[in-house]
Amino acid sequence: MGRAFEYRKARKLKRWGNMSRVFTKIGKEITMAVKAGGAEPETNPRLRILMQTAKKENMPKDNVDRAIKKATSKDFTDYKEVNYEGYGPFGIAVFVETATDNTTRTVANIRSYFNKHGGSLGTSGSLEFLFDHKCVFHILKKEDLSIEELELELIDYGVEELEEDENEIVLYGEFAQNTAIQNYLESQGYEITSSEFVRLPNDQKDVTPEQRETLEKLLEKIEEDEDVQNVFHNMKEEE
Repeated sequence: MGRAFEYRKARKLKRWGNMSRVFTKIGKEITMAVKAGGAEPETNPRLRILMQTAKKENMPKDNVDRAIKKATSKDFTDYKEVNYEGYGPFGIAVFVETATDNTTRTVANIRSYFNKHGGSLGTSGSLEFLFDHKCVFHILKKEDLSIEELELELIDYGVEELEEDENEIVLYGEFAQNTAIQNYLESQGYEITSSEFVRLPNDQKDVTPEQRETLEKLLEKIEEDEDVQNVFHNMKEEE
């Protein structure tokens, strides 16, 4: 429960701080899902679950409709998903996921953020081994549901960890098993309220309060970039 719980707690606190960034991120994911699998939720599992995520985050319906329309516009090509990896100051690993229509602009910006804040951008794939790629599902609890029984059922589908969170259950599974897990949950009548992909650090590094302040400046600068979807790191979260 350690890594996942700490990650989720930190994510939840940060998320409410900037809802407009959350809307932008989900909007891009919706656009990419429609481009890849069509505009009908019934036949596009990824779009179906993203629309649930948008609803949970109180994203306005107009924003969702706009994201779908953008993907079907003849002038729109697509966003390219590109990852960037580097070290921030004090040896903290930083993994950046982007969705961009201009990779030249994006890499220049990401490199400048690292350089200006005492870090350095590495080569693609150089730090991927430091993180485990996971899928996360939030489902509503059913009445008389046994968490233990559900966990036993889901082990065969790649789910590794379950947590209770108020009226929801949070499931963590292997990234590659995302579709299998979603199919099982839907077939069994579970209501999926949201889903996302995360990278959990294998090992977290302690930092001093002063070092944390310096690192947060780098992370915030990266997160503010319009091309950035997610930023992951292996700095230990505050207690």
